Amino acid sequence: MHGHQLLTRLSRMSLEHGHITAVLLVGSVIVGVGTLLLLRWLPRRAALVALVLSVLGSATGATFVWLSFRPLPAQLPASNFVWIALAMFGVIGAALVLLRRPGLARGLSVTAFAGLAAIVAVGQVNAQTGTYPTLGSLVGHWPVGSVENVAFDSLPGAEPWVQRGLPTETHWQVPVRMPSNGVVTEAAIPGNVSGFDARPATLYLPPAYLADPRAELPVLVLVAGEPGSPSDWLDSGRLATTVDAYASRHSGLAPVVVVPDALGDYDANPGCMDSALGNVATYLDQDVPNWIESNLQVNPDAAQWAIGGFSYGGTCAIEMAVNFPDRYPSFLDFSGQDEPSTGDHEDTVAAMFDGDESAFDVVNARDLMAQNRYPQLSGVFVAGEDDDIYRPQQEIMFEAARAADMNVDYYTLPGGHSGDVWGTALELEMDWLGRTLALTP
Repeated sequence: MHGHQLLTRLSRMSLEHGHITAVLLVGSVIVGVGTLLLLRWLPRRAALVALVLSVLGSATGATFVWLSFRPLPAQLPASNFVWIALAMFGVIGAALVLLRRPGLARGLSVTAFAGLAAIVAVGQVNAQTGTYPTLGSLVGHWPVGSVENVAFDSLPGAEPWVQRGLPTETHWQVPVRMPSNGVVTEAAIPGNVSGFDARPATLYLPPAYLADPRAELPVLVLVAGEPGSPSDWLDSGRLATTVDAYASRHSGLAPVVVVPDALGDYDANPGCMDSALGNVATYLDQDVPNWIESNLQVNPDAAQWAIGGFSYGGTCAIEMAVNFPDRYPSFLDFSGQDEPSTGDHEDTVAAMFDGDESAFDVVNARDLMAQNRYPQLSGVFVAGEDDDIYRPQQEIMFEAARAADMNVDYYTLPGGHSGDVWGTALELEMDWLGRTLALTP
């Protein structure tokens, strides 16, 4: 194997599943044995001090996570904080051993144990959160497979001839000039109508869009979670590889995917409404579609548009579909909430509408579904089996949507509130999206 191929393979090695699972299991066993040895080497009082400090440190970390990111879990499972406590015990215990019984061999062994405990803890937490999905992502090489990342202004503009007709696949004649893969790019979408100050959006353009002549393709608008950025759909959501794989099975055809910023900042939480926290709803209903239709050659018919998202983005998807059914008649809600939230209900209404419950109710999707019928809407709700916070809320929203005459489905996937669930859900729903957006028969 050539050096470049080896580096590429290593860069794409998963840090969430596959071989890493076995590595973490072996490392965990070693850490467990090492912990027992440290307890034997340390005097009882020193061991007790190390244990207390480790538990307090882990508990402090858990409290910080909860206070910083509620109500969205970033709440980690309790097992993750056990690993954090073990790592801290390894570091503190190793330091105490070196202070009391210095020596080269012992120093090397306890230092190696402390390092391994820290690596195992980080690996276990990362496997849950999906912050770094591959080995290459540790040094900034994110996994977009064979999908190239290009500058938006380098892409071809409007073509004089576009292949039209629905379903698209039935009328599509694959041109000679068509790349094998799509591309990922980034572009600023200004809030001209809403005044919302958004960060640049992430886009995926399939091979059929880059072809000459291109196909007139449907649009999928995706929203990421909070805290986060549009590029999170590339990382934990596996957007580029998933949609590119779908395109390869359908002669280059796939939706044009636009991931606008619906937060305004990494840890902002404006909700998906027009409120004192920002006019996010108007941004997604007017500014984003206006920009797409002005800058991309896509199917302008809203029947061929869908919106989706995970976590905050899932909440956003159902909010937009219910409030703007003529703009987004199809939606994907992955691990969303039963209503937008900045903490508890009272805090949310106070922050968004100065405590005016009626102003909140008139735009809140769950309240609207209780009052109206939406037979024109279709969508999918997905949650992680182990997501004890968001899975019950997804069940509530699914039942509310079904009672409102929507054409909806709901299922769970193995995992918690993580990219493993959302990336898999997108992969599973690509065929449904293709049919719903009239891309395929």
